[in-house]
Amino acid sequence: MTLPALDLLLLPLREPERLGTLTPGQWDLLVRQGRRADVLARAAERIEAAGRWADVPPEVARHLQSMRLLAQRQHEELRHETGQLLRVFESAGLPLVLLKGAAYVLQDLRVGEGRMVSDIDILVPRERLAHVESALMLSGWVSTNNNPYDQRYYRTWMHELPPMRHLRRGTVLDVHHALVPLSGRLRADPSAMLADIRPIPGNPGVYALSPTDMVLHSAAHLYAEGELELGCRGLLDIELLVLEFAQDADFWPTLTQRAAALRWERPLAQALVYLDELLSTPLPPEVRDWALKVHQHSAPAWRGRLLDAMYLRALRPDHASLSDRWTALARAGLYVRGHWLRMPPWLLAGHLARKALMAARAPKPTEA
Repeated sequence: MTLPALDLLLLPLREPERLGTLTPGQWDLLVRQGRRADVLARAAERIEAAGRWADVPPEVARHLQSMRLLAQRQHEELRHETGQLLRVFESAGLPLVLLKGAAYVLQDLRVGEGRMVSDIDILVPRERLAHVESALMLSGWVSTNNNPYDQRYYRTWMHELPPMRHLRRGTVLDVHHALVPLSGRLRADPSAMLADIRPIPGNPGVYALSPTDMVLHSAAHLYAEGELELGCRGLLDIELLVLEFAQDADFWPTLTQRAAALRWERPLAQALVYLDELLSTPLPPEVRDWALKVHQHSAPAWRGRLLDAMYLRALRPDHASLSDRWTALARAGLYVRGHWLRMPPWLLAGHLARKALMAARAPKPTEA
């Protein structure tokens, strides 16, 4: 069965000079797809850079500009919040290491243009976690989850603390002490990545992962994530990262060597294969061949075909125009797989049973 193409969604991101050919119905569908993928602000930035606003209907332009302004406002708040966090980390004697969207924006990478940033992700050494948490609490940050079971679950098995929110400013902070769950099948020593962090120019005391580690972190997140509503955005993030970093001739061999050292060849290969198959990203032939070889040998042939069929559906934006009759089942299957990758069977069974019991005991909403 032929799956719906992403051509319309990708048009403003890749070929904004062709926007004048779209019909009103196509514009309406593009906005709906882009909203589900969370890439409307990114599309607006590409239209702005290409100077093609004259090709955009006024009612669509107003919507895209509002999303662009929202992203810019989030970036301003991110920069302010980074300054507040830096004070905490300087007093603790630690570098402030940003992850994901926060790192993209602060480094002025192309992937950060129009990137929505609803929270801030940071990485700290596990042995300093209690110290950092205490310092953050003294500065007004509090946990958003006070359930005893959830607190124990996060602190024992996961790779981050429960999300923290600032009492006055309301910003949300995710404090990571690892890049993947401690209980998961995909492992990595965060000290190896912390040992190779890079300073962010113009922001003394603020750091990001190395270029190769940023790509690997995004690929690992996509590989182990079970909820893929924003999977298309994640894949587009990886595309922009590799295309920008590949301007360095040593990037590709360094990336595959780093993946081998961390034993993250499978997540990287999977991401590169889906870049090729879903987005037609221009990858070097030798890189495409490497990824395909690793991907094909990472699972028995039947399971690999099944996973590909599921991912190539779930990585599309969650919109009816980009779905088929198997999409809902594919998303459900990958949701289960995500939990399976995060926990051993005995822990998963207990966790799901506990969650089901808590849901059954929760008070039912009263009818008006």
